[in-house]
Amino acid sequence: MSLSVVNTNLSSLKSCQTDVATAMDVVTDAAMDLAETEGSERDIQALEKLLLDCARLDEDLTRFSEAVEHVTAQARRQPPEAMRDLKDAVKRRFAELTDALSDADLQRHAKVAAFRESLRSFSSQTNPSASQSTEGDLDDDIAVMQSQINFSCPITQLEMVNPVKNIKCHHHYEQEAAVAAIQRREKQKKKFRCPYVGCDNTDMKQSDLVPDATLRRMIQKKQGART
Repeated sequence: MSLSVVNTNLSSLKSCQTDVATAMDVVTDAAMDLAETEGSERDIQALEKLLLDCARLDEDLTRFSEAVEHVTAQARRQPPEAMRDLKDAVKRRFAELTDALSDADLQRHAKVAAFRESLRSFSSQTNPSASQSTEGDLDDDIAVMQSQINFSCPITQLEMVNPVKNIKCHHHYEQEAAVAAIQRREKQKKKFRCPYVGCDNTDMKQSDLVPDATLRRMIQKKQGART
């Protein structure tokens, strides 16, 4: 098997992560539907468990891709006969990477964090008195309330479709636009500043962005009301 074939198959595998991410968004939406209709806590917990399973699959795909890339990079510097051991080498490297994956890593997965934040935000809006005893500071709630008024992305100046929240400054952006802007600045060896006027967050990173399912649902409801 040539390295070009390996790279082609690896690209196909990475595309599966997009499907996993979509599945996780569907699970979050289902949990929000249950919360809005006062569904059982047991069902919401079952969805959270399903989301954690998806998070593990996503992390496994990431680590397998890393294992393949690591091994193939080494194989390029070795004689052609080394390709015979490529499969075993990938298995060993993948095992090393997955052994380091802990439950805490899954809890920190961006979409798992977004799932819990969405439910917490919904709870604080429907039961304000309970929000005072909920984890997190009031800035989160303020950011959500501000987002109800302004659904426009400060980068594109258009209404957001897939909003993400910056966990550092609590501002929202269109996901694709924010990621593209950050990556563009990184290629220039420069930092990307939060585009909100007056924000002192001068170093936005892609890892700071988490999907905001609550805001996304608000935008969808607003769009539905216009049709």
